[in-house]
Amino acid sequence: MIQITEETFEQVLNIFIESSAIDLRNATFIDPYGMLGILEFGELLKFDGIKKTLFLPHSEEVLKYLERMDFFRFAERYFTLEPPEPSISEKYLRSSYSDVLLEITPIKDSDDIHFIVGKVKSRAETILARHLHYDEKAIHGFIVSLSEVCQNIIEHSEKTGYVGIQKYHFQKFNKNVVKLAVMDIGIGFRRSLSGRFNIRNDIDAIEMALLYGASRYTDVGRGHGLPGVRRFVNKWNGKLSIRSGIAKLSIIPKWAWGKERESHLRYFPGAQINILLPEV
Repeated sequence: MIQITEETFEQVLNIFIESSAIDLRNATFIDPYGMLGILEFGELLKFDGIKKTLFLPHSEEVLKYLERMDFFRFAERYFTLEPPEPSISEKYLRSSYSDVLLEITPIKDSDDIHFIVGKVKSRAETILARHLHYDEKAIHGFIVSLSEVCQNIIEHSEKTGYVGIQKYHFQKFNKNVVKLAVMDIGIGFRRSLSGRFNIRNDIDAIEMALLYGASRYTDVGRGHGLPGVRRFVNKWNGKLSIRSGIAKLSIIPKWAWGKERESHLRYFPGAQINILLPEV
């Protein structure tokens, strides 16, 4: 039995790279970070002209989540699905009562961000107010943070990215949480900032962008996006992690888990951002 999440991404990535196929048959849970990670790995393979077989989960519950998040719509671009058409007895209803704040959505340009923000706005009050008990100011902060992490892909990745957002219930803490994942396989933080700064490694590059607002651009006002996201996440006692290259930097509240700084990970291009916001 496997779970594919931010916490297990390193182990899963190693398996994916070293295996001839992507085997999800024993997967019992895949969150937005896991879904995007699989898709971005597929996109990376596509650049090398490789199309691996992806064995779908036996669990119908997991298949339903994948279908509801539009995972199959994009997975077919990168993988040969096995079985080709998953058997799902009853698909999730796409309504304002769904736990999905945003299905997996590609990010290529600013028009995509306007579409994403508009779609999330229409669902945010229902999900964030009802399940996380956020007020109007907090919801606005969430929308701004979403826009900033999406904009980061357009300005720094030079590749298409993906975003996905979903609400879950953590039984361990008896709290609802919203998981927001944004990923690309572009140039990453180190290469993005190296034109202006003396960057030693990936962890320093992430730290400069997240904590100090470093930007590849010299324009006044640039570089405030990620520090603003960090302040918002801290204010609402959330968790934020950014992975790029071979490093990962995380802001971890007392209720969560993980390592704050990780280096010498398996190389994976671009940037992978995960935000976890708990119920108030």
